[in-house]
Amino acid sequence: MNLRVPGPTPLPPEVLAAVGQQMINHRGPEFEAMFGEVSAWLKVFFETENDVYVLTSSGTGGMEAAIVNSLSPGDRVLAVTMGSFGERFAAIAEAYGAAVTRLMVPMGKAADPEQVAAAIRKQGPFAAVLLTQNETSTAVTNDVEALAAAIREAGGDEVVILVDAISGLGAIRLQADAWDIDAVITGSQKAWMAPPGLAMVSFSPRAWRAYERSRMPKFYFDLGDARKYARRNQTPATPNVAALYGLHRSLKEMVAEGPEAIAERHRRIGDYCRQGLLAMGLTLLADPAHYSNTVTAANLPEGSTAAEVLAELRSRYGIICASSKVPGLEIIRIGHMGYVREADLDEVFAALREILAL
Repeated sequence: MNLRVPGPTPLPPEVLAAVGQQMINHRGPEFEAMFGEVSAWLKVFFETENDVYVLTSSGTGGMEAAIVNSLSPGDRVLAVTMGSFGERFAAIAEAYGAAVTRLMVPMGKAADPEQVAAAIRKQGPFAAVLLTQNETSTAVTNDVEALAAAIREAGGDEVVILVDAISGLGAIRLQADAWDIDAVITGSQKAWMAPPGLAMVSFSPRAWRAYERSRMPKFYFDLGDARKYARRNQTPATPNVAALYGLHRSLKEMVAEGPEAIAERHRRIGDYCRQGLLAMGLTLLADPAHYSNTVTAANLPEGSTAAEVLAELRSRYGIICASSKVPGLEIIRIGHMGYVREADLDEVFAALREILAL
């Protein structure tokens, strides 16, 4: 099977082997040693001196944790939404009682820093701004550095910037400290080449100040508890030990390669995917200035439906791609993050040519 959805992603052989190890005591020294290395290695990719907390949940749980640990019911929040996952971030904030204002970005486009700043000046003040680094539903990557700078300039020093980096971080650079971002969230099943089941969240000093005044309900996702246990390289509740085995093994390889080299590798594979699709006459949904290097969304020719094409890819070729998360769009999404080679994409191109008669 050629798994080409934008998460979960295929696991390298060494990660598969690591996942199959016997369980250990999550209060014992073996776990603490492993968890300490995972925590330190994650900071390399979050590019932060702040601690990174590992939660047993999907990335959505990490998004919820960032919200409930930094906000109170009634807080005004600007949600910059450019697709279904940006909308999810906004919906979580609303579910906990935040007063959410949405800045809607057209599908396939990236957020404009000037428009975000203008929205803050006109409609603010806001306690927090929600951003998406990489919107997998449209295969668009935001310029988070420029957006964060615009938010700081327009919103002041105390506005909390929360970034969903679930499908980008680990493949696309994000410098949490240098860009003055307060919470960054990612998930193990994406570029990290580990099984699903872990969310990773960094929290800045500004975010911890917000935590002290936050009044949204929290228990399992209370990062204050996570911080207490992290000091001894443990977690408040039983963690996903098998997924941590995998993340520990993949991070060891990733740290050896380095964030810059990994980002460049993903730029090359992303460009390879885009050029292959364009060469067969397909068009792409995303703005070329903001193509994602972890997923590509291809528009299908008139008369083709995503459901039919995806079914053919699966049944005839053993290739699993993703449908659109945007109603009414006949597109397929091809994931190319983490453990992926050009040959994996060549199989997709050859199958599409036959299915679409290109």
